[in-house]
Amino acid sequence: MSGTTTAGPRRAAGVPRQRIRRGPWLPPRPGRERGAGANRWTVLVVLCVSLLLVAVDATVLHVAVPAVTEDLRPGAVQLLWIVDVYPLVCASLLILFGTLGDRVGRRRVLLLGYGLFGVASALAALATGPDVLIGARALLGVGGAMIMPATLSILRQVFPDRRERALAVGVWSAVAAVGAALGPLLGGFLLEHFWWGSVFLINIPLMAVSLPVGRWLLPESTGERNGPWDVLGALMAAFGLFGLVLAVKRLGGGEPPLTLATLVPAVVGGGLLALFIRRQRRREHPLVDLRMFARPAFGTSVGCIVLAMLALVGLELIAAQYLQLVLGLTPLETGLRLLPLTLAAMAAGLLGSRLLHLLGSRTMVGLGFVLTAAAVVSLTAMGADDRPTLLCAVFVLLGFGLETTLFGAYESMLSEAPPESAGGAAAIGETSYQLGAGIGIALLGSVMNATYAPGVAGTRGVPSEAATAASHSLGEAYEVADRLPAPAGPALRVAARDAFVHGLHVTLLLSAGLLLLGAVAALRLPRAMDCGSDSVE
Repeated sequence: MSGTTTAGPRRAAGVPRQRIRRGPWLPPRPGRERGAGANRWTVLVVLCVSLLLVAVDATVLHVAVPAVTEDLRPGAVQLLWIVDVYPLVCASLLILFGTLGDRVGRRRVLLLGYGLFGVASALAALATGPDVLIGARALLGVGGAMIMPATLSILRQVFPDRRERALAVGVWSAVAAVGAALGPLLGGFLLEHFWWGSVFLINIPLMAVSLPVGRWLLPESTGERNGPWDVLGALMAAFGLFGLVLAVKRLGGGEPPLTLATLVPAVVGGGLLALFIRRQRRREHPLVDLRMFARPAFGTSVGCIVLAMLALVGLELIAAQYLQLVLGLTPLETGLRLLPLTLAAMAAGLLGSRLLHLLGSRTMVGLGFVLTAAAVVSLTAMGADDRPTLLCAVFVLLGFGLETTLFGAYESMLSEAPPESAGGAAAIGETSYQLGAGIGIALLGSVMNATYAPGVAGTRGVPSEAATAASHSLGEAYEVADRLPAPAGPALRVAARDAFVHGLHVTLLLSAGLLLLGAVAALRLPRAMDCGSDSVE
């Protein structure tokens, strides 16, 4: 994934293909580049729309979890898969499709991703069982993996000046945060008027518009195509990532850590990733240039992205359930409560370029982590009673802190990577983004389940079978409580609610600890911002 070239007019028969490296002194090519590649800000808009669609789908289902649970009756593990399989599959396949785009053309893979995304959305909306919905969400992840690698690699290519690129990354990262935070609001609005499947149907008209617009506006680009495409390496990375997170999911579903169902995916996944790293180091033309991780700022930035997304997506899922099931808010009201987080993230993204120039990467990312950790600790004041003013203030702080962290980390990562490795850097950054989201839901969901279940199991007067069913989730506990006579029913409802709040507090404290760990790691980032331009071939 090294270097970029832009596809131009078709060559005449018998004339050998030549690679022309264009600089600002050369006139634009006729045809497509006049409508597509000539205006880098127009390209940025198209890339941000693509990213918005992928980011929204990562969280749009969060407020629909209670409705999906009531309609499809998934088990605890199935429910985790319904929510988490999309970012997991997307993260697993980013390297595969990113390198494939370098070979056959990034725009071509992007448009194929649009088509698959639309088809998978229709399947998800019409799902009649949890397994069908899991499969459709997995296909959505495949489509997302086709779409995402184009965004950062093209952005790195068309914005060689770091000041301009910082502004572009600010817009890009704001869209990513807005998409993740807009998902619950959009989902809540649709659930107020339609059934839960409508959260997927909205993708279809958007994709129908994106296909022709993307084909018209976006320039085709490829990598240098040095050496054969390492298909085996791409598959090793995909299955390795999938196996590791599958092990985390098994633990989240209550599976003991030493069982075959947990150990086999962990060992196989870890082994495949180790072989992948060894293979990439030995190849003359690797899929991903792992030498970038020898630069402390690059590896640190990737780790910061994982930690920030782990906190953001995992906490949003738990917060959405808290607002609906504990406070009794409607899905739309839940989305509106999360709106301050969206607005604060937008503000942080748009101010990011100035903050980065003023503070530098180290201070900016570290400060973002500290602000986010303070917001997370403040959320432990939440209980059975509604405190809207506190929640609004904390969500503002949470959104601003997380977006500040993501902006500084992404900009530092892109600037640290050499121009000829922009594609590989983009794949790594987006993999860390999606992997952080997937692991965040699995890890925080596991901690939540582990602390919630014991508080429900010992409720007095509740039969053991009913208590076991209630220990799966708070929504299921409420359903069981409604079927039990007094005083067992009301007692189970109170016990389940209190256990959920206790689990929430434990999860928040764990998240705060991880965020403070990120603040310490940020000390390895460069202190000041170098505003020089990069030469992009």
